[in-house]
Amino acid sequence: MPELPDIVVYLEALDRHVGGEVVRGFRVLSPAVLRTYDPPYDAIVGSEITGLNRIGKRIVIELDNGDLFVVIHLMVAGRLQWKEGKGGANIPRKVGLAGWDFDGGTLILTEQGTKKRAGIWIFGSEDEVRGEDRGGVEPLEVTGEEFAAALTAQNRTLKRVLTDAHIFSGIGNAFSDEILWEAQLSPVARTRQLDDGDVARLHQATVSSLNQWTDRLREQVGEGWPTKVTAFRDEMAVHGKYKEDCPRCGSPVQRIVYSSNETNYCATCQTGGKLLADRSLSRLLKDDWPKTVEELEE
Repeated sequence: MPELPDIVVYLEALDRHVGGEVVRGFRVLSPAVLRTYDPPYDAIVGSEITGLNRIGKRIVIELDNGDLFVVIHLMVAGRLQWKEGKGGANIPRKVGLAGWDFDGGTLILTEQGTKKRAGIWIFGSEDEVRGEDRGGVEPLEVTGEEFAAALTAQNRTLKRVLTDAHIFSGIGNAFSDEILWEAQLSPVARTRQLDDGDVARLHQATVSSLNQWTDRLREQVGEGWPTKVTAFRDEMAVHGKYKEDCPRCGSPVQRIVYSSNETNYCATCQTGGKLLADRSLSRLLKDDWPKTVEELEE
């Protein structure tokens, strides 16, 4: 699932390619991708893009200074492609969901796999757009005190609290693993068990990890388009690195598999050498961890 760093880099690429441009056409191959019907989806044709923003993991495109908004949620497998040339590029039949045509090219929404979770919303007011906000604080904008207040408002596992959009905005499965590894904290530690030093270290790791990854992805993309948006990257420390060496201590990276989700961690660096696999952990996950991708997001 594209997370905060990915969405920021997408927004910057959108600004370079279509900021200030007029939507010449909007083609929908999969009607199920449309999650609203009023205003009609073709109401945006002829409108100028005047703003590009983010709500959590959602991309928000403002048209004609707030008269219309397009909200795109990529979910797990949704991706945006840019095809240069006069608008009207072919939308891939098997994976293509929709396409926006511009004078200089076509923006295409695709989604791999059989489960089509990505969505497009068309709104006629900013208030409707705000309704898509799950309420989580922006992790790169809050103070240390505000971060601590959000973190400890409920006694949850660290993995779940970081990925809960109602608590923190824009963090998902991949970057939460990297944040917790950097902070050297267990993914199943309870938030109210942390001392002040733990909380401060987690806040610092969150800011550092998200900023470093945004800068790294920005450098990789340059002035082009993000074409390698993935949850699994070679430079990651633990996410997707099961059985590989921890870059800090050399111990093999471990994992917790629960339902459709996987969490990676270093037992030596994060859990005092303890492998997280017993009956008490299973009960904990059942009570606190999401069972589906939709639950992870919502």
